[in-house]
Amino acid sequence: MELTITKQALDELQEYRKDNQQYLALTYDTEGCGCGVNGMPTIKWKKEEGTDYISITCEQLPVLVHYQQKVFFAKNMTLEFNGQTFRLTSPEGVLNPIIPTTVLQ
Repeated sequence: MELTITKQALDELQEYRKDNQQYLALTYDTEGCGCGVNGMPTIKWKKEEGTDYISITCEQLPVLVHYQQKVFFAKNMTLEFNGQTFRLTSPEGVLNPIIPTTVLQ
């Protein structure tokens, strides 16, 4: 898996990063969505790698994904910021068009 983060998204991510948070985690949020396969790809900062997470390729930041949730993400992805929300895309299409900054707070 590989993630590319645009310059605008990287700048915005840094605004929400706390000193002890070293990793950006791709997560699959299923809260309020019914079962475990219904959900939305999202992002959050983590301070520790954890044994259930694996690293993915990203030139801009250390990025992790939970080993069981990696099936919900594409092989190649881009994280963008449009001035208000983040957006996660892949060559196959949009994975999540609206990732609010509140997920990082």
